[in-house]
Amino acid sequence: MATTKLLSDAEVEKIPVVKAVFDDIRATRKSDFVNNFWRGLANDPAALKRIWEQLKVVMVADSAIDPLTKEMIYIAVSTANGCSYCVHSHTAAARAKGMTDVQHGELVSIIGLAGQTNHLVTAMQIPVDPQFEVKS
Repeated sequence: MATTKLLSDAEVEKIPVVKAVFDDIRATRKSDFVNNFWRGLANDPAALKRIWEQLKVVMVADSAIDPLTKEMIYIAVSTANGCSYCVHSHTAAARAKGMTDVQHGELVSIIGLAGQTNHLVTAMQIPVDPQFEVKS
């Protein structure tokens, strides 16, 4: 159960800043669907606008990293952070961008292996090899 109110479309219509962001979400995604994250965040219109603008810069704008890879990175970080909502929403986004079942399986294997080895190296407090350090 949500700990914050999820604004309905009728409620959004009454808040011009929120309506503008929702309209942009729909236009950017070419869909009428606005997911619950944005509906909850709409309780703070300034944060909604700021985070949506940041998301467009990082996830939507052309960059050196292709859109599918961005979604797969988001899945990995969301898994590490224990955010089930983001794992689900970005898995759906990755599938919409062409992620196959085989790619998803490999991604899950990488996430699992990285988690395991991260915990081991942290538990053993292994020092970083000088060859891996950035040289100024």
